[in-house]
Formats: sequence, structure tokens, C-alpha cells
Amino acid sequence: MELTAEIAAIRDGSGDPARLVGEFRRAVLLVPLADGPESGLMSAVSGGIRWIYAFTDEEALARFAAARGEAEAGREWEFLSVLGARLVDAVVPAAGGPAGVVLNVADVDGSMFFPPVAGIVPDASAVDLAAGAVA
Repeated sequence: MELTAEIAAIRDGSGDPARLVGEFRRAVLLVPLADGPESGLMSAVSGGIRWIYAFTDEEALARFAAARGEAEAGREWEFLSVLGARLVDAVVPAAGGPAGVVLNVADVDGSMFFPPVAGIVPDASAVDLAAGAVA
């Protein structure tokens, strides 16, 4: 099953979380690059977690651009194609703090968060395994 179908299955209650993470890890995702002094991968911080934006295809990225307003929708977006596994295994640990991936964030019925927890990110980056974390 492809990633977007697995997300739909999870959202309707019939999906398997382990299969969702597997599809995410195998998927080639589009990750937009940030502009300006931030540079690097586009992300946002919410609740103390850095969320890296990723998209399943150019159409999902275009919906995100349109949701950000006319000026954003009209500009050219640079992005990298990255395996989901590379995002969580290499990029998240290099983020310098808790980080996860938000997929297709502008799609009300198709977005999915991959938080910095065990089973998604490396154990050393998992907030639920951090020293002193409450289980």
C-alpha cells in the first residue's frame, strides 16, 4: 500500500501504525528549502518540537504554498527529494533538539504527524525515551 493510502487507512481506523511508519520510511518525499537567514529545510516550531515539512508529491507542496498566500503560491519553490528514513534517521538527530516530520500539512484529510518518539525516530532522539521522561 502506498503512503497516502496508508494515511487514509489510519485516519478511518483500519490502518496499522507499523505499516504506516514502514511506508513513510520507504517513501521519497519532497522537502522544501527555507529562504533567508534560516536556510536549510523548511520547518516550524510548535510545542517545543521542530516540525520538518515534507510532502508526498508536487501537488501537495503546491497546496501548502497556496495555503500560505498569493505571494507564496506564485513563487518557485526549491525542494529536495529525500527518503522518509533519511529524514528521521539522519536529519532529526541533527536538528539540535526534539524534531519530527509533518507530512502534507495543508491537506485537511491527508496530513500526518510523525513525532519524535521511539519507533519513528532513533531512540537517542525520542522524547519518550529521554532521561526523566514520564511514560
